[in-house]
Amino acid sequence: MPATGGGGFSRAGAQSYAAAWARAARRLGFVPLSAAEAERLLLDHTEQLAGALLAEAFTARPAESVGRALVEAHLAEPGLLDWSVAALGDRFVAQVLPDRAGRPGTAQRVAALQGGLAAGFARALRDRTFTQQERIARSAWQARDLVEQALRDSEARFRAVFVGAAIGIGIAGVDGQIIEVNQAFADMLGYSVGELRRTNVASLFHPDDAAGMWELYQALIEGKHDAARVEKRYYRKDGSIVWTDLAVSLIRHDDGRPRFTVAMIEDITERYELQQRLRFQALHDPLTGLPNRTLFFETLGQVLADAGPDHRIGVCFLDLDGFKAVNDSLGHDLGDRLLVVIARRLAECVSGHGHLVARMGGDEFVILVDGGEDIDDAVGVAEMALAAVSAPVHVGDQQLAVSASIGIVECPAGETSASELMKAADTTLYWAKAEGRGRWAVYDPERSARDIARSALVAGLPAALDRGEFVVHYQPIVSLLDSSMVAVEALVRWQHPELGLVGPDQFIGLAEETGLIVRLGEWVLGQACRDAEAWRRAFPEAKLVVSVNLAARQANDPAIVETVAGALGRTGLPAALLQLELTESAVMGTAGEPLRALHQLADLGVRLAIDDFGTGYSNLAYLRRMPIHCLKLAGPFVEGIRPGDVDPAPDAPAASAAAASVFAASTDHRDERIVDALVRLAHALELWVTAEAVETEAQAERLRSLRCDTGQGRWFGPPVPAAEITARLRDDAEGAP
Repeated sequence: MPATGGGGFSRAGAQSYAAAWARAARRLGFVPLSAAEAERLLLDHTEQLAGALLAEAFTARPAESVGRALVEAHLAEPGLLDWSVAALGDRFVAQVLPDRAGRPGTAQRVAALQGGLAAGFARALRDRTFTQQERIARSAWQARDLVEQALRDSEARFRAVFVGAAIGIGIAGVDGQIIEVNQAFADMLGYSVGELRRTNVASLFHPDDAAGMWELYQALIEGKHDAARVEKRYYRKDGSIVWTDLAVSLIRHDDGRPRFTVAMIEDITERYELQQRLRFQALHDPLTGLPNRTLFFETLGQVLADAGPDHRIGVCFLDLDGFKAVNDSLGHDLGDRLLVVIARRLAECVSGHGHLVARMGGDEFVILVDGGEDIDDAVGVAEMALAAVSAPVHVGDQQLAVSASIGIVECPAGETSASELMKAADTTLYWAKAEGRGRWAVYDPERSARDIARSALVAGLPAALDRGEFVVHYQPIVSLLDSSMVAVEALVRWQHPELGLVGPDQFIGLAEETGLIVRLGEWVLGQACRDAEAWRRAFPEAKLVVSVNLAARQANDPAIVETVAGALGRTGLPAALLQLELTESAVMGTAGEPLRALHQLADLGVRLAIDDFGTGYSNLAYLRRMPIHCLKLAGPFVEGIRPGDVDPAPDAPAASAAAASVFAASTDHRDERIVDALVRLAHALELWVTAEAVETEAQAERLRSLRCDTGQGRWFGPPVPAAEITARLRDDAEGAP
């Protein structure tokens, strides 16, 4: 490997190249430098050209600087320029940059450097020529013949650069008529030099940018600017289009008036087309060809930015139903082909109405409804999309039935942003999915607010448990025989720092969904056991049982027996004073290890109760084999035996015979017969019966007549803090004979 310089080129090759360059300079003309000085100068220029060729952001300006430096060092012989341009193409890469030989883009960069070298040389010559002309004009009386010779030499040098430059160079008058062009310019546009001399530059402009170019050109020829640079299109002779990098300079008369313009043009068609392809790829989905999320959000942002006060906008967010099953069962290749078909259908049915369809990723698509009058327009678009998707799809030898769900958001454009609109659409899509397949849902701000509040509760549950924000209230369970309080049910509440006391109906379901119910249930169990043990010690005669709800996930937890035993052990509460309540569906579905766990809990001496009995799927034979001690009748059965218009207050006197007659006349006898049958069934199985949701004295009396054991509900007292249960126990103890 040859030694390389700091820029990645061959140092030895650069020195050899510079030495050859210096020898050519001495051979072709006068060199006002020593051999060593010339080699050092040209070595610097060689390294400068190598650095330009290797630069990641390529530009030919360093070559222009080298061309100008040659002239400024008085190495300005036309033959040296010819040698320099030819050597830069023939031997420069092979000798100085061997690693770049044959690599893509190298030839184009070399050609640009050749043109830049020639252009810089030409400009320097021109500048020097003008300087020389001025000097000669002032000294014309000394050597008029030398001035003429210098002018001829200058013209020759300029002509050499003009003709040999790799980039297009053209000269035009201030009226736009072309005066002279080089061959590179003519070849670029497909004309001959003679044809272009008879052409006005205006006829070459592309119509899409003609107005802007004429404004730029007009400002230039009026002397408002000395130079301009743009990327623009020209027509070739065959009608095709060439994209160019155009640099135009204004040449003035001695008095400052515009004289003519000099244009240098580089063909950048390939670069421009590559940029366009890359932009298309960046803004379109490679599988379906639809606009992707980037282009969608660009378009949506522009629509929102340009929208007037009355402009409305809508979004239909579509997701295929069950697409994962297609991928899993039939393969991703078939799934991709299905997406292509669906994308084409959506584009055909919706794009014709002027709406943008984009693929957001996976099996999600979005339709932008711009300028609709109301929600009905967006709904109409959604229904068209659902109809297009629902038609059977034939992919290979498979016929697939496809459906989709769509979330619809429509509102005034001035009242939303892109992020808010898509967030609402995503939320609404979730609603449509939850309601079933093949349907749409419309965004509801109130429902969204409820969902957000629900999500906030979900997010706050773990921290609330860690901070001790949960409290336990207790609802009395009263004997229907003598009205004494024999048990309490532990009911958890959330003492939220902002919302106040939050009931279990707002967070228990969330805790079950997130799995936090196991931790929360363990905490409630421990707190209930501590309170119950405190009551046992303070009021040993009461023998108050505490009943704690056990969620299905807790019951299925392999550690449930250890958890209960641990709570009893830590608090000292006798197992007989703890009752665990399980829902009927959880108990009836229990088998294997969970069933063994229930038996182990019963063996500890803990009482087990079925909560809300009668609302699930009871298997009575199975129930007979379960270690159950108590059935809690579901509230709807008790509500069904409520008198029609009788709703006495908790402090009303005992029911009279007349009240009992009214009760008997207005009772729903079917519910009464169901309660009677359930009580008889429970007693036949030697189970204790507790009626829930007892709201009136009449209900309590009727349940007592049906031989129900205990009751629970507002009639006997609402859930209260532990301190109030303590006070009630104290009152009962003081009132005992």
